[in-house]
Order: sequence, then C-alpha cells, then structure tokens
Amino acid sequence: MTTESEAQVSEAQIAAHWREEEYVYPPPKFIGQANVSDPAILDRFREDRFPECFKEYADLLTWEKYWETTLDTSNAPFWRWFVGGRLNACFNCVDRHLPKYRNKAAFIWVPEPEDAETQVITYQELYRRVNEVAAVLREHCGLKTGDRVTIHMPMVPELPVTMLACARLGIIHSVVFGGFSGAACGDRIADSESRVLISMDAYYRNGELLDHKAKADEAVEVAARAGVQVERVLVWRRFPGRYESATPMVAGRDEFMDEVLRTYRNRIVDPVSMPAEAPLFLMYTSGTTARPKGCQHSTGGYLAYVAGTSKYYQDIHPEDTYWCFADIGWITGHSYIVYGPLALAATSVMYEGVPTYPDAGRPWRIAERLGVNIFHTAPTTIRMLRKLGPDEPKKYDYHFKHMTTVGEPIEPEVWRWYHQVVGKGEAVIVDTWWQTENGGFLGSTLPALQPMKPGSCGPGVLGIFPVILDEEGREVPPGSGKAGNMVIRNPWPGIFQTIWGQPDRFIDIYYRKYNRNPNSKDWHDWPYFAGDGALQAADGYFRILGRVDDVINVAGHRLGTKELESAALTVEEVAEAAAVPVIDELRGRAVEIYASLKPGFQPSKEIEDKISAAIERLIGPIARPKSVWIVPDMPKTRSGKIMRRVIAGISNFTSPGDITTLANPEVVDVINRRVRSAKVERGQVPRELSEAELEEIRAFGKVE
Repeated sequence: MTTESEAQVSEAQIAAHWREEEYVYPPPKFIGQANVSDPAILDRFREDRFPECFKEYADLLTWEKYWETTLDTSNAPFWRWFVGGRLNACFNCVDRHLPKYRNKAAFIWVPEPEDAETQVITYQELYRRVNEVAAVLREHCGLKTGDRVTIHMPMVPELPVTMLACARLGIIHSVVFGGFSGAACGDRIADSESRVLISMDAYYRNGELLDHKAKADEAVEVAARAGVQVERVLVWRRFPGRYESATPMVAGRDEFMDEVLRTYRNRIVDPVSMPAEAPLFLMYTSGTTARPKGCQHSTGGYLAYVAGTSKYYQDIHPEDTYWCFADIGWITGHSYIVYGPLALAATSVMYEGVPTYPDAGRPWRIAERLGVNIFHTAPTTIRMLRKLGPDEPKKYDYHFKHMTTVGEPIEPEVWRWYHQVVGKGEAVIVDTWWQTENGGFLGSTLPALQPMKPGSCGPGVLGIFPVILDEEGREVPPGSGKAGNMVIRNPWPGIFQTIWGQPDRFIDIYYRKYNRNPNSKDWHDWPYFAGDGALQAADGYFRILGRVDDVINVAGHRLGTKELESAALTVEEVAEAAAVPVIDELRGRAVEIYASLKPGFQPSKEIEDKISAAIERLIGPIARPKSVWIVPDMPKTRSGKIMRRVIAGISNFTSPGDITTLANPEVVDVINRRVRSAKVERGQVPRELSEAELEEIRAFGKVE
C-alpha cells in the first residue's frame, strides 16, 4: 500500500526528459572587448581559494578602512563579510566618480509619453540631488543611521536619488514595488517599523496617469492597525508644482518633497562611514506564509558582489549605455539598475512605463535613439514583445553587444528569438539564475569564456559552488537526468544577512533542511537551500525548473500562496481558498484561485469577481487571478491539508497525480469535469507543455 508521504512527489524525486540544446558561442567582437576574457579568472575563484577570492570584487570599491576578516563564520549561518572594513555605498556610487566622470550621464530617464522630454542626469547632478534629499531626511525628518524608511514609488529618477540619500546617511531603505497595493505597502511598513513613507502623486502606465497617492493613505492606515504609526509622508510630484492626485494631502503628515527641498538647495551632507556588515536595505519577498520576508542586505558584501557581477557578467564599461528593463522595486533593479552599475560609473537608462506602449516597437526605438548596447530584461517581457511585435526589432538600427535574461527560466524557442531577432545574432546572452535573497547572480555563463546554451542558465558563477541534492541530502550526479533541489554549498558576499526580525525563520527556510550540525561554525556544514528545483547536465550547466515550495512566480514576481489565499478569504462568502500556478503564454505563470463557499452561499460570477477584486486590492494588479473556480470542496489529505498539486494539475490539463491518499478523492472528478469543460468553452486549453513545466506542476504544493 502506498503511504501518504510516498505519494507526495517532490522535485528531488523527478526525472526530467528533454533534448539538450547545442552550444551558441560568443562573437569574437564581444570577446575582444570583454572585461574578462582570460580563463585565469576561473582559477582565481577556485574553491580552494575561497573566501579570499572575493577580495577581487571588494577591491572594485573604495574603502575608508580595509577589512580584517574576509568571512566571519563565528555565528553561522549569519555570515559576516569584510569584517572591520568601513565604507559608504552612496560615496562608492556617486562621489568617487566626480573627478573623472562628473559630466557623464549616470541616468537617462525616458518618460512613458513618447513626446515627453528625456531627462539626462549627470553624476554631478546626481550628487547634488542626493545631497539635498539626504539633508531633508536628516534635518527635516530627524532620521539617523539605522532608522528604516519605506519608499513606495514608480520608475522615476527620484527613486534612486532617494535610495542613495538613505545610503548616504546609513538609513535602511525598504523599497516596495510601485505596482503593489497600499495594503501590501502597509504590511511592509509595519514589519520594518518605518516612521517615514516616501511616495509619489502619480505616474504613467499604459498611457494613463495613475493616482499613486491614494495607496499612501491606505498604507498608513494598514500600518496603524498593525501598531506602527507613520509620522511623515513625503510626496514627490510627477510634475513639480502640479499635484496630479485626487487624494487630498493630510495636514501635519503629508508634504510635497519639491517644496521641502527648497530649504535645502545645494546643501552638502558628508557620507556616513558604515561598517561593512551594517544593513544597507530591506527587500521584501513573498513567503509561503502570509507574512512577507524582509531580506536584510549588507553594505560591504552586497555592494562588492553587485559591482563584481556587473563588471564580469554584465560586462559594463564606463563608456557603455546600459538598460536594465526591470523595476527598481525588485532586487534586480536594486542590484543591476542602481548599486552595481553606479559602482562602475555606468550610464543607465531608466524607463517609466510598459514595454508595449504605445506599441511593441517602443523598446527598440529607445535603444536606437540612446545608443543602448547592453540590454537586460525578463522572459515575460521577451515573450510579450515576441507575441505583439515579432518583427519590430528588424525595423530599428540599434546594436546590442550583450543581453541578459533574469527572473525566471526562459524557454529555448523564446531564447532563440531573443538572440537572433532582438540581438540580431551579434549579442552574447547571459541567462541568469538568482533570487531576492541572493543579492546577485548565482548561475550564469561568463560571457566571453563560456558558451551559451538555450534554456540553461549555465554553471555556478565565480566563487559559487552549487550542487543538486535529493531529499535525503544525497548528491544528484550531473548528467543523470534526475532533478533535485538547487543548493549552494558556500556563503558569498551578496547573500542576505537574515530575515528582518525573524532569525529563526531565516534558519528554518534556508539552512535547516541540509544542516547536519546546528552548532558548527564551519561553512561546509551549512548548505543554502534555494527552494528551486533544477537539473544539471553532464557539462555542469544547470536548468532551473522553478519553485519547490508554494510560491508562484508570475512574470518574475514571486507571490506567496498564503498571501493570495488570505486575500481571497477576506471575501465574506469564502470558506477556503487555494492558489495554484497555471502555465501562461505571456507571463510564464499566472495565478488561478480555487474557492469553496460557506454554507448557505451559491456559486456566482459576483463572488468570483469579489475574490479577484480582493486580491487586486490587497496585493496588486500583478496578482490578479487568471480564473477563479468555485468548487464544492478542496481535495485534502486526511490531516486536512489542501493538495494544491492536484488542482494545479487540473488547471494545467495534466494528471492530478496519485489521489489514493486523499480523504475525499471523489471531489477530484467533480472539479476536473467542471474546470476543464469551462476552460474548453473559453478557449483556455494550454499549449503542449514541456517536460520541465509538467514536472513543475506535478511538484507544486507538495505537502511537507
């Protein structure tokens, strides 16, 4: 008889079957100009040279005081990097470039309206703006080193300016993605205990000027209910001197930043000397429980890691024009729009709006006009542009030397379009794998030295030693065709320090699974559990399958099922809710919600709409369900746990798997017939799924 535990398949027990793709080699022209084309670098970052190999990254920075200990493991796994060293992140990103690059563009900001004027911010102008905002934060708001500030802003230049002003003072910034709701922002304010919220009145999205200030009021209310009182809300205006929100300013609490700044014009604030291990920022990521995780990133280790990976993997030179088509509200934007590129004196393009406004040729027009030669975006954006404008890149005379893909695995056929059509066969691609918690890239090809392989991120990056382990901690051999859990055997400078205020949760989620000795101070005893399933080819390249926990990756945005389900449960009629991923041609993954109702209520379109509205209101439009299915009951184990992998299989037209251990197996057939017949009627039958996608669906929502 099959036991319940045996029936619950995990990524670490799955065989994956697909054709290995052929290598694609970097163009000689790229190799000739690359920051690193000497294979000796691979030798310098060998495991027997760890952790001192990372001195090469740290030496890209300017240190006020050099460090004494490269890696302190005395309180494992709370790693401390470059201990004894002192520096300031803002100084490294702005001040130190002034003697050579003061008149060079730091940011080129492109507003969404195509007839609006592009704004160029030189390093000298960035220095002036950052100092003035730092003066506001210190003198007007009374903030000091170690205080937290929540920033809820769209993609405008004032966002990195505000972040750098915080870093200048040693204030810990917590940037919330602008598309998140006010409630989601309020939860993060409460968790970080921020007393100041910095927001904006409005911004452009898909041709509309959206009211953003309304979210600030909601965020303050949500934080107050959680016991945290926001004392001051500073509001940037999209058009200085002109208020574009219908939401009134609150007297005594809200102030326009452009008005406050008048008092602090041309003020200079000395950068605060910070210990290398001091927190630089919090970046919240969804977890498998309703409470998000505040990933705490350090100053010295993080900045060294993003500078090193920006130089070697993004191949950024000071003369390049680099465009990371991401949002600063996510870790990609922190690491590879703000801190990494600025540490290298790069010129970065920032774009306010959506990729396809007013049409799918917009990115390529921007690239042509500004001379962009490095392009960095997510598979979601690539799929969208491929669908809406497959031939658009051919119309424009731009030339990329380098392109990045980030945030989720990219399908080989989409990779080929990116390479051949977007890159015109001239660009090298780095397909990167990493996470919010990691600070920077963990898996990628070194662009001038290692060939590309469509669908594979490549080997571990310099100084990173990954391995695939099964559930019992046994290594899954490369080339075996078996998937397993992606694990990093060693710490690295960019890794987050802890979960803000939740050190036990930090250990439980990332280290307890494979730790054999909780008292050990040896890093070898603390492998990092990434929570992603992967397969390693015989050549050492990794193919990432996706999450093995209950986090749904929608267009590169990680959404916790518990957050989604909690939002659905705010609808009065809903008794139970389950969120599952469904394969989506455009976004990679989308959310579908299953709900069962309380007694006395009947299924209706009105209730479905209320559930969708609640999720959008409490989390944000990115979380809007593709479909809501009201079902008579959820498939559950005998212990009462909802078997999400079963309904995920139904949603994706794959097998729901073994249901013999369910307490109510009969409900599966009822749900199956109801959902699939409705999908057929709506034309939502998915394309044929790849083996990797099938394995992901089978593994989703496994019961621990």
